[in-house]
Amino acid sequence: MTGLLAVLAGALALGLLVHPRIAPGVRVLVLTAPPVVGVAWLLDEVIGRTVVAVTVVAGYVVVLVALNGLIGHPRLPAWARATAFVTIPVAAAAWLLIVMADDTIKDPGEDPCSVRYGGVGVSKAFPPQAYCLYEDGGTHNLAAGAQVVFWVCFVSSLLLLAVGLWEVVRDPRRLVRQFRTAPSPAR
Repeated sequence: MTGLLAVLAGALALGLLVHPRIAPGVRVLVLTAPPVVGVAWLLDEVIGRTVVAVTVVAGYVVVLVALNGLIGHPRLPAWARATAFVTIPVAAAAWLLIVMADDTIKDPGEDPCSVRYGGVGVSKAFPPQAYCLYEDGGTHNLAAGAQVVFWVCFVSSLLLLAVGLWEVVRDPRRLVRQFRTAPSPAR
């Protein structure tokens, strides 16, 4: 059932991307909002972190403005614009892999640090890091490869989003135009 829903969501997203009458700003909003709303809901309702959920939504609004500014940039090549839509989710997935590498959710006796290395698992949210801490104070990094992927994608995403924000600051009307549909060609 989950696979079917994923295929339907992918088909809907593809249809949304190729439909000529939908404004680019609306496309970006519809494609990026569901995961952010899901995370905000989990933070607020399940974990009880309302302030963090509000911070995530506020950060999303800034990223949404930057993405629309990036899309509206007149001289930026299409591959550079598309890069932001790849690096942001990859950075988020790498971050998740890093902070979950020590399996702190599991029973403490079943995490990889205590089973394989004889230590205690520790993870930090930012900068993302997961490692085993030993009694003598030594550490063992659990997600070195994912950290490299995270930082490469994070820095490239920040640079591209900064270009998008600069474009919006330079010409705010361009942001408004991103949410208007293109006029139909006269027949």
